[in-house]
Amino acid sequence: MTGLRYVYAVCRPFDAALQAQLTGVAGDPPRLLPHGDLVAVVSHVPESDFGEEALRSRLEDLDWLTATARAHQQVIDALTAVTTPLPLRLATVFRDDSGVRVMLQEREDAFRRTLGRLEGRVEWGVKVYAEAEKTGQAGAEGTAAPAAPKPASGRDYLLQRRRQSRANEDMWSRAEEFATKLHATLSDRADDARLHAPQNPRLSGAAGRNVLNAAYLVGRDASEEFVETVDRTKDDVPGMRVELTGPWAAYSFAGEGPEAGEAEGTGQTAGEGERP
Repeated sequence: MTGLRYVYAVCRPFDAALQAQLTGVAGDPPRLLPHGDLVAVVSHVPESDFGEEALRSRLEDLDWLTATARAHQQVIDALTAVTTPLPLRLATVFRDDSGVRVMLQEREDAFRRTLGRLEGRVEWGVKVYAEAEKTGQAGAEGTAAPAAPKPASGRDYLLQRRRQSRANEDMWSRAEEFATKLHATLSDRADDARLHAPQNPRLSGAAGRNVLNAAYLVGRDASEEFVETVDRTKDDVPGMRVELTGPWAAYSFAGEGPEAGEAEGTGQTAGEGERP
């Protein structure tokens, strides 16, 4: 099959087989392209979609971008099950196998260092959400809590608002304290940690305020204990919701992928080195 070369990840040589019937971007099965003691995981993609001009246009098509990111992640997940991949940016494309090998040679030392740091480790994501207490929420027995009495005067109204504001401030303070302690606990059980910016609920669609959005690099043999540690904290503070995701390839700890070249023959990239 002719076409450009789409590169998913770089890894060490490995003997385990990828899952049967695995397909990648544009429906083409991934294959291994060795170069020295490194392997690039690649597949063929059509120039009509991934040429420089075409790709610039395609990246504005949300449906196409979503499908591409899903196929990309499917290959990364399959690799994570059998080895330690170093994921590259979404839509990292080269003209041919030779271009991929040149990239591997130019970045060989950096790839080796990063793969050595990630070897035998996976990424776990932890998010903590807090929700402000609301008047009329369910009571302890599952019945609706009584609504606050209607203020009899402007002074009563201001007092009510002040009490509610103080209650919310106390709740946010507890949430920040809980998130800080949890992050410290999990960081002690991980080889590395990254704090990401809190998610905007309007974009994520998640309920509550995101007070912790973190990633942790954890050894595979320590992952069970890490997960148990997260599970034990989930009911520590009422009103807090703890979400655990993973195990993932170590996107948050992979660093930058190869730099985009000026010409298509030396490589072009789009997107960031983050989990799609």
